[in-house]
Amino acid sequence: MKALSKLMLAAVAATALHPAIASEKPPPGAMALSTILTKLEQQGYTPIVEVDLEQGHWKVEAYKGDEKHGLEVDPNSAEILSDKPLHGDDND
Repeated sequence: MKALSKLMLAAVAATALHPAIASEKPPPGAMALSTILTKLEQQGYTPIVEVDLEQGHWKVEAYKGDEKHGLEVDPNSAEILSDKPLHGDDND
């Protein structure tokens, strides 16, 4: 019974972690993600609530003040390429 419990716990943990695993690898020369997130926080984007790598750019959801923003960030320079306010359940 303990083995079954451990197996179930492992399956739940793997399922919960799956969305956090990036399916892409950052491009050569990319800054560490921790450095990019620190730079965003220094610009007032906090808390950062979601990060994903899509088509070679970091897609970040973060708050600035009371407003949620969808950011596209260059992985090599940490430059914000796009900043769109998100309303409700927007995930763009």
